Amino acid sequence: MRNPTLLTGLLYGLFLPMAGFSLLYFGYGALEQAGIVSEIGFSPFFRERTSAVVAICLNLIPLNLFMKRRATPAMRGTVLATVVYVILWVIYFGRYILA
Repeated sequence: MRNPTLLTGLLYGLFLPMAGFSLLYFGYGALEQAGIVSEIGFSPFFRERTSAVVAICLNLIPLNLFMKRRATPAMRGTVLATVVYVILWVIYFGRYILA
C-alpha cells in the first residue's frame, strides 16, 4: 500500500472502533461473569458508553500512522469516520450525560 486513499482511511476508521468495542464490551462481560468486576453503583449504560469512547479513541492509532506517512487523504477518511462515530455517540448517549 504505497499511497493510502480516503477509502482506506475510512475503512480503518470504521472497522477498528467496531472491533475494539466488541473486544472491550465482551471482555468486560466475561470479567463480570467471572465475578472480577461488577456494574453495581455505576450510572446507566456506563459499560457501553465507556467502551464506545475507548473504541473511538482507537482511531488515533491509524491517524498517527497516516500522519507520519504524510497520507493526507487517508487521514481525512479516518477523521471523517471518527466524527461520524462521535456524533452517533452524542445522539445515543447524550441524554444520559446531559440529564
